[in-house]
Amino acid sequence: MSELTFSQSERRNFAVPILIALAVLGIAFAGIYLYMPHRVADLAVTHTAILPTHTVFKTPSKLVGAQDEVQDDLYVLATVRIDDRLHDPLFISDLGGTLTLADDSVVTTSAIQKGDLDNVYITFPALKPLASAPLARESEIKPGDHAEGMVLIHFPVTEDVWKQRKSAAVNIEFYHQGTLTVEIPKP
Repeated sequence: MSELTFSQSERRNFAVPILIALAVLGIAFAGIYLYMPHRVADLAVTHTAILPTHTVFKTPSKLVGAQDEVQDDLYVLATVRIDDRLHDPLFISDLGGTLTLADDSVVTTSAIQKGDLDNVYITFPALKPLASAPLARESEIKPGDHAEGMVLIHFPVTEDVWKQRKSAAVNIEFYHQGTLTVEIPKP
Protein backbone atom coordinates (compact mmCIF):
# COMPACT_ATOMS: atom_id res chain seq x y z
CA MET A 1 0.00 0.00 0.00
CA SER A 2 1.19 3.47 -0.74
CA GLU A 3 2.16 5.78 1.98
CA LEU A 4 0.00 8.73 2.79
CA THR A 5 1.79 11.98 2.36
CA PHE A 6 0.55 15.31 3.38
CA SER A 7 3.01 17.31 1.39
CA GLN A 8 1.76 20.35 -0.45
CA SER A 9 2.85 21.67 -3.79
CA GLU A 10 5.20 24.57 -3.75
CA ARG A 11 3.40 27.95 -3.50
CA ARG A 12 4.20 30.65 -5.94
CA ASN A 13 5.40 34.01 -4.73
CA PHE A 14 3.17 36.73 -6.30
CA ALA A 15 5.15 39.67 -4.92
CA VAL A 16 7.29 40.11 -8.04
CA PRO A 17 4.39 40.10 -10.58
CA ILE A 18 2.38 42.47 -8.36
CA LEU A 19 5.33 44.88 -8.09
CA ILE A 20 5.83 44.79 -11.87
CA ALA A 21 2.12 45.49 -12.46
CA LEU A 22 2.18 48.41 -9.99
CA ALA A 23 5.29 49.84 -11.68
CA VAL A 24 3.61 49.64 -15.12
CA LEU A 25 0.46 51.32 -13.75
CA GLY A 26 2.56 54.04 -12.09
CA ILE A 27 4.39 54.75 -15.34
CA ALA A 28 1.08 54.86 -17.24
CA PHE A 29 -0.48 57.30 -14.73
CA ALA A 30 2.65 59.48 -14.75
CA GLY A 31 2.56 59.59 -18.57
CA ILE A 32 -1.12 60.56 -18.58
CA TYR A 33 -0.52 63.18 -15.88
CA LEU A 34 2.36 64.75 -17.80
CA TYR A 35 0.72 64.51 -21.24
CA MET A 36 -2.76 65.75 -20.33
CA PRO A 37 -3.02 69.46 -19.52
CA HIS A 38 -4.45 70.43 -16.16
CA ARG A 39 -6.30 73.46 -17.53
CA VAL A 40 -8.29 74.08 -20.68
CA ALA A 41 -6.91 77.58 -21.12
CA ASP A 42 -5.30 80.43 -19.28
CA LEU A 43 -7.28 83.67 -19.37
CA ALA A 44 -6.06 87.14 -18.49
CA VAL A 45 -7.46 90.65 -18.80
CA THR A 46 -4.55 92.69 -20.13
CA HIS A 47 -6.28 96.08 -20.42
CA THR A 48 -9.56 97.62 -19.29
CA ALA A 49 -11.28 100.88 -20.21
CA ILE A 50 -14.75 102.12 -19.30
CA LEU A 51 -17.09 104.68 -20.79
CA PRO A 52 -20.01 105.83 -18.66
CA THR A 53 -22.87 107.36 -20.63
CA HIS A 54 -25.79 109.50 -19.53
CA THR A 55 -28.56 109.80 -22.10
CA VAL A 56 -31.57 112.11 -21.76
CA PHE A 57 -34.63 111.32 -23.86
CA LYS A 58 -36.74 114.44 -24.27
CA THR A 59 -40.41 113.85 -23.76
CA PRO A 60 -42.64 115.00 -26.62
CA SER A 61 -45.42 115.68 -24.15
CA LYS A 62 -46.52 119.26 -23.55
CA LEU A 63 -48.19 118.34 -20.26
CA VAL A 64 -47.16 120.23 -17.17
CA GLY A 65 -44.88 118.08 -15.01
CA ALA A 66 -43.88 115.70 -17.80
CA GLN A 67 -40.37 114.44 -17.13
CA ASP A 68 -37.60 113.62 -19.56
CA GLU A 69 -36.38 110.01 -19.43
CA VAL A 70 -32.82 109.47 -18.26
CA GLN A 71 -30.72 106.37 -18.90
CA ASP A 72 -27.28 105.65 -17.41
CA ASP A 73 -25.14 102.99 -19.04
CA LEU A 74 -21.58 101.79 -18.68
CA TYR A 75 -19.51 100.27 -21.46
CA VAL A 76 -16.57 98.10 -20.39
CA LEU A 77 -13.86 97.42 -22.96
CA ALA A 78 -11.76 94.50 -21.66
CA THR A 79 -8.85 93.15 -23.67
CA VAL A 80 -8.67 89.41 -22.99
CA ARG A 81 -5.82 87.00 -23.77
CA ILE A 82 -6.62 83.29 -24.09
CA ASP A 83 -3.80 80.72 -24.11
CA ASP A 84 -4.90 77.26 -25.32
CA ARG A 85 -3.41 74.60 -23.01
CA LEU A 86 -5.10 71.64 -24.68
CA HIS A 87 -3.77 69.47 -27.47
CA ASP A 88 -6.99 70.28 -29.35
CA PRO A 89 -8.22 73.58 -30.82
CA LEU A 90 -10.63 75.76 -28.85
CA PHE A 91 -13.67 77.34 -30.49
CA ILE A 92 -15.30 80.37 -28.86
CA SER A 93 -19.05 79.98 -28.66
CA ASP A 94 -20.14 83.07 -26.74
CA LEU A 95 -18.76 86.07 -24.86
CA GLY A 96 -20.37 87.86 -21.97
CA GLY A 97 -19.93 89.59 -18.65
CA THR A 98 -21.07 89.34 -15.07
CA LEU A 99 -21.23 92.19 -12.58
CA THR A 100 -21.76 91.58 -8.86
CA LEU A 101 -22.99 94.77 -7.22
CA ALA A 102 -22.36 95.94 -3.66
CA ASP A 103 -25.77 94.59 -2.58
CA ASP A 104 -24.88 91.09 -3.95
CA SER A 105 -27.24 91.41 -6.90
CA VAL A 106 -25.82 90.04 -10.15
CA VAL A 107 -26.11 91.56 -13.63
CA THR A 108 -25.27 89.21 -16.49
CA THR A 109 -25.07 90.34 -20.09
CA SER A 110 -23.86 89.15 -23.45
CA ALA A 111 -20.99 90.99 -25.10
CA ILE A 112 -21.69 93.18 -28.09
CA GLN A 113 -21.14 91.20 -31.28
CA LYS A 114 -18.44 92.13 -33.78
CA GLY A 115 -21.03 93.00 -36.46
CA ASP A 116 -22.78 95.47 -34.13
CA LEU A 117 -19.66 97.40 -33.09
CA ASP A 118 -19.86 99.94 -35.92
CA ASN A 119 -23.40 100.93 -34.90
CA VAL A 120 -22.33 101.31 -31.26
CA TYR A 121 -19.35 103.46 -32.33
CA ILE A 122 -21.71 105.71 -34.33
CA THR A 123 -24.05 106.07 -31.36
CA PHE A 124 -21.23 106.60 -28.85
CA PRO A 125 -18.23 108.03 -30.76
CA ALA A 126 -16.17 108.27 -27.55
CA LEU A 127 -15.91 104.44 -27.57
CA LYS A 128 -13.96 104.30 -30.85
CA PRO A 129 -10.62 105.64 -29.48
CA LEU A 130 -10.83 103.20 -26.53
CA ALA A 131 -11.49 100.17 -28.75
CA SER A 132 -9.06 97.67 -30.20
CA ALA A 133 -9.46 94.60 -32.43
CA PRO A 134 -12.40 92.57 -31.12
CA LEU A 135 -12.33 88.97 -29.95
CA ALA A 136 -14.97 87.35 -32.13
CA ARG A 137 -17.39 84.55 -31.51
CA GLU A 138 -16.73 81.42 -33.58
CA SER A 139 -12.97 82.09 -33.42
CA GLU A 140 -10.61 79.13 -33.40
CA ILE A 141 -7.54 79.00 -31.17
CA LYS A 142 -5.00 76.42 -32.33
CA PRO A 143 -3.42 74.02 -29.79
CA GLY A 144 -0.66 75.76 -27.85
CA ASP A 145 -1.50 79.10 -29.49
CA HIS A 146 -3.23 82.19 -28.09
CA ALA A 147 -5.85 84.73 -29.08
CA GLU A 148 -6.22 88.28 -27.84
CA GLY A 149 -8.94 90.81 -28.43
CA MET A 150 -11.37 93.30 -26.98
CA VAL A 151 -14.66 92.25 -25.44
CA LEU A 152 -17.18 95.12 -25.27
CA ILE A 153 -19.73 94.66 -22.49
CA HIS A 154 -22.68 96.92 -21.75
CA PHE A 155 -23.99 97.17 -18.16
CA PRO A 156 -27.06 99.29 -17.32
CA VAL A 157 -25.37 100.92 -14.29
CA THR A 158 -23.73 104.21 -13.39
CA GLU A 159 -20.00 104.76 -12.97
CA ASP A 160 -20.45 105.02 -9.19
CA VAL A 161 -22.12 101.61 -9.07
CA TRP A 162 -19.23 100.22 -11.16
CA LYS A 163 -16.64 101.64 -8.77
CA GLN A 164 -18.45 100.18 -5.73
CA ARG A 165 -18.90 96.71 -7.29
CA LYS A 166 -17.89 93.54 -5.50
CA SER A 167 -16.60 91.95 -8.69
CA ALA A 168 -16.83 91.93 -12.46
CA ALA A 169 -15.83 89.19 -14.88
CA VAL A 170 -15.65 88.31 -18.55
CA ASN A 171 -17.24 84.95 -19.38
CA ILE A 172 -15.96 83.02 -22.38
CA GLU A 173 -17.95 79.99 -23.44
CA PHE A 174 -16.24 77.38 -25.59
CA TYR A 175 -17.76 74.67 -27.71
CA HIS A 176 -17.05 71.30 -26.05
CA GLN A 177 -15.13 72.85 -23.11
CA GLY A 178 -17.68 74.78 -21.06
CA THR A 179 -17.38 78.33 -19.78
CA LEU A 180 -14.28 79.96 -18.33
CA THR A 181 -14.36 83.20 -16.37
CA VAL A 182 -11.68 85.82 -15.83
CA GLU A 183 -11.94 88.60 -13.26
CA ILE A 184 -11.81 92.23 -14.38
CA PRO A 185 -9.42 93.84 -11.91
CA LYS A 186 -10.37 96.92 -9.96
CA PRO A 187 -8.23 99.99 -10.64
